[in-house]
Amino acid sequence: MAIAMHQSGNPASGEVDKHAWFSRDRLGLFIHWGLYALGARHEWLKNREELDDERYQRYFDNFDPDLYEPKEWARRARLAGMKYVVVTTKHHEGFCLWDSKVTDYKATNTPCGKDLLTPLVEAFRAEGLKIGFYYSLIDWHHPDFPIDVHHPLRNHPDAKALNAGRNMANYAAYMREQVRELLTDFGRIDIMWFDFSYPRREYRGLSGKGRADWESERLVELVRELQPGIIVNNRLDLPLDANTLPDMVTPEQYTPRVAPTIAGQPVRWEACHTFSGSWGYHRDEDTWKSPEQIIKLLIDSVAMGGNLLMNVGPTGRGTLDARAIGALEVYQNWMALNGRSIYEAGPSDYPVPSGCRYTQRGNRLYLHVCDWPYRHIHIEGISDKIAYAQLLHDASEVRWLSHIKEVDSNVGVTVPEGMITLELPVRRPNVTVPVIEIILKP
Repeated sequence: MAIAMHQSGNPASGEVDKHAWFSRDRLGLFIHWGLYALGARHEWLKNREELDDERYQRYFDNFDPDLYEPKEWARRARLAGMKYVVVTTKHHEGFCLWDSKVTDYKATNTPCGKDLLTPLVEAFRAEGLKIGFYYSLIDWHHPDFPIDVHHPLRNHPDAKALNAGRNMANYAAYMREQVRELLTDFGRIDIMWFDFSYPRREYRGLSGKGRADWESERLVELVRELQPGIIVNNRLDLPLDANTLPDMVTPEQYTPRVAPTIAGQPVRWEACHTFSGSWGYHRDEDTWKSPEQIIKLLIDSVAMGGNLLMNVGPTGRGTLDARAIGALEVYQNWMALNGRSIYEAGPSDYPVPSGCRYTQRGNRLYLHVCDWPYRHIHIEGISDKIAYAQLLHDASEVRWLSHIKEVDSNVGVTVPEGMITLELPVRRPNVTVPVIEIILKP
């Protein structure tokens, strides 16, 4: 079955790129929230600790996020400069945040007693953010989902026997019904973020799962029918070539060395990262990224033409803990002053100086100085193009020397042919990563 997917390159002449917003907006918020927030030790705890449904039930029986205020989450995301949100409607544990009609394993049946997804969608939409739904293809609670390498019961002595009564076709139909609900009952949805396929991961005779198991072609066909303008990610194990590229690809927890391609064709892409080492709320996890790392992840992605989706894991009471708030405020403080080097910006063809990254938007070239040098940055390729330069955070002028008989004998700076040398303050400005805005001649 042929699936309509993102076509490579720019839209044909006269064709409107319905996904163009994505590459303009650049920064989004990922939210991982479910029953695992009560365990507070990683969203894969059911898998890692090989918990059966009976032992995991305590989280369902005690899930009551009484301090849940999605308007506050949305406000903080907007202030942080985020333009879209992707929320885990159902993670691998199988628990649903909305009042799904095809399962009892949902928020409305916990002590919380409420649909948690509707107010979140309304809150983020009210703040001007686009809406994305994460939906796990995996479901460790559903009785028809076969035990495999990732299942909590993978080491159960009777795992193969337990699989005998499980029907993957029934589960695939269940997924389609849930996706139908998500794409029918919540208005316009901008992103459908499926997670994930592993067809070649066999374990003790238990097969992995891929497009044949998910019935991916039927699933994508349904998504396109219900939401024609939606962006669908690349984790359904669909065959790809230069003519059928995914709407976006999603490198996880690493920054690519170069912009991703498929069959030599450029693709729309988004790196997804955590502020810490866990997607879900993890009380004792202590590898939170520094402000410099947080900002550089964003710069590195945009400098290669990609987006960044940064994750928070709310607590079991429905709050963002102080560490998550602090991390969001890093973006808030930096983007308030430097956002125009990110929004609508992308890669530049100019050679970038050591310790720096370029982004570019029209005739505005943005030099992100990741390693602040002593007094000077030497730049090639723009000596006859530069019209003006300034530090972006305060619009203070940055002067430069060029090879045209402008050698400062007092400091002994010699500018090679074809280069300019920016003159910087000795001390780095009080900005996590300073940005120099270079205005090029028309």
